[in-house]
Amino acid sequence: MNEGTLVHNGRFFHHFSHPFVSFIPPQSCTYPGYLRRLCNVGLQVSSSDADLCHAKPGTKRWRKSLCYGACSFGTEISGLESDGSLYIQTLKDFPVEELLGKSVLVRFDSAILMGEATHANTHSLHNACHTIRYLYEAGSKVLLVSSWERYNHRLASTHSVADYLSSVLLLKVRSAKSETKEAQTADILLLENLTDIQEELANSSVLAKKLSSGIDIFVNDAMSISHKILASTVGVTQFSCASMAGFYFEAELSHLMQLKNPTKQPYIVIIGGGNFALKASALRYLITKCDGMVFIGRLAFQIMNALGLPVPSAYVEPGAIGDALEIVRIAHGRKVQILCPKDFYSAKKFNQELEIVPVSGFLEGWKLIDVGPTTLNEIFSLLSKAKKVLWIGSEGFDSSMQQIHGASNLARMLEKIRRTGCDITVVGSAACNAVLKTSGSLSAYNVLEKASVVWALLKGKTLPAVAALDRAYPFEVEWSAVFDDPTLPLVVDIGSGNGLFLLGMARIWKHSNFLGLEINKKLVKQCLKSVLQDKLKNVHFISTNATSTFRPILSSYLGDVVLVSIQCPNPDFNNRKHRWRMLQRGLVEAITDLLITDGKVFLQSDIEEVSTRMKEQFLTYGKGKFAITRYKDIEYDKEGWLKENPLGVRSDWERHVLDRGAPMYRLMISKVKK
Repeated sequence: MNEGTLVHNGRFFHHFSHPFVSFIPPQSCTYPGYLRRLCNVGLQVSSSDADLCHAKPGTKRWRKSLCYGACSFGTEISGLESDGSLYIQTLKDFPVEELLGKSVLVRFDSAILMGEATHANTHSLHNACHTIRYLYEAGSKVLLVSSWERYNHRLASTHSVADYLSSVLLLKVRSAKSETKEAQTADILLLENLTDIQEELANSSVLAKKLSSGIDIFVNDAMSISHKILASTVGVTQFSCASMAGFYFEAELSHLMQLKNPTKQPYIVIIGGGNFALKASALRYLITKCDGMVFIGRLAFQIMNALGLPVPSAYVEPGAIGDALEIVRIAHGRKVQILCPKDFYSAKKFNQELEIVPVSGFLEGWKLIDVGPTTLNEIFSLLSKAKKVLWIGSEGFDSSMQQIHGASNLARMLEKIRRTGCDITVVGSAACNAVLKTSGSLSAYNVLEKASVVWALLKGKTLPAVAALDRAYPFEVEWSAVFDDPTLPLVVDIGSGNGLFLLGMARIWKHSNFLGLEINKKLVKQCLKSVLQDKLKNVHFISTNATSTFRPILSSYLGDVVLVSIQCPNPDFNNRKHRWRMLQRGLVEAITDLLITDGKVFLQSDIEEVSTRMKEQFLTYGKGKFAITRYKDIEYDKEGWLKENPLGVRSDWERHVLDRGAPMYRLMISKVKK
């Protein structure tokens, strides 16, 4: 074959009379004959989304439909994408075949599985159980970890908790502390309680590494603590090959995102409780999304004060007037109705007898207990038009009083409009208690018992446990927006770093597309800036952990994946096998499935053991489809390593290594017909 690589997105023609595209190599390099025109192969099949509760092992879920997002690669709010989509790796969208034989650490929510939550509904319990059963049925070895209270003496030990979980899951769970043969070979093990371990709260890397020892995949299914930075939810992701959300975590996060970006309107928000200053930023956000806001707790007085209404001085929070005025201004601009109490149930101090008092008639020395009947009628009038309602926070003004009528009346209102099809989310123990007493069940409601998680999200804060999960792209890239021609052959560089290698390739190989996958977001932003400055339409970069997202990203590509390069991954010299997060079995299998027949994998490192290990990984986990082939038109050293970079473009690190006179250990392997 002549110098210069002849590649075309079609079948390879041995006769040069057929049309083809010629890639002109740089003068410093000669392209070998093994880079030939490549055959088309079918992409992974896709299936439509199913309800996450009914996902079954063995179902492929890689979607081929395109949607928006990848061109900007993620403008984020609170660790989540700005359009409200769930752009994290989830168990539902992870290839079930890759779970077989894998060790999976599951951080479960004891409040749900162990009945600690007083309002956990059947949907939550079902999803939490489904995560563990799904992994078990897929052939994974499951390790369970959580923290749980010891108020129940029957569940004081790890052994007793394991027995309890066995009865809930209908699967045998054994304590990992047991030294019996059954425990050593058990498919589901329970690790010790994290409640009294200080390293958990400190997000200790030592504890995180211990928890993830021997683990292939981490599944977080404890959404209620996602606002905390813990070793078992955040730290472990640094030592796991892939980190994703379980079914319960995904469902709860979906509910949260619907609060931020509701799809049903009119959307009415009911706000109770106090501490206006701490919640002001969340209220400002909600007033930009809702169609009506009802204040039923102490927060109401700050809005009433801003509106110029009479408010007892004891109920006015110092420094809250500015934020309250801003909320009123936004509401006025959007023509959003703000409803504050018109009357109250009140009582004299040291007197438990209640009287109905209008706002104008409130006297110093009286205690406000609850909103009055006139206020409740106005609330019901507003709610009767709603299609979606959020109730968060307690209603009463004095928690020491037991005679609170408004909460039960409000709960009855919600039950009535729920029966007409209104979507209702209840947040916090006080609101949940009121609804539970009235309806007898919370199964028909969206329940988020931990109000702290909701407030954190609405304030615009990052949820650390969500941000720690792998960013996934099962929503697919809109390839036509990324590349001028999304059917051209695609070269993928895993761990693309500062992008100099791919940018150099893209400038030379005009008739091929190039995609860089890099976990460092700052480097990806720099690369995308260079792409825009140079007006390149055949190269793109995505911030992601390629170990777990290579398959969902590349499954939707319209052309052929012809070359994958992995260059100089960072080794871990504390491990004799030089394990690193980038190249693991799951990634090798994904590359094997999506690379075109006769496609190439280019591996190189300045550390010989690392290159050797990468070669062994592909030969071991490549399903027998990879072979090392020596070609006559390229030079090898006596150990079989390529003397020159056959691609003609050097990465930044490669240049650095060669400049100091050190060797590079390179290898090109081919995917062959099995």
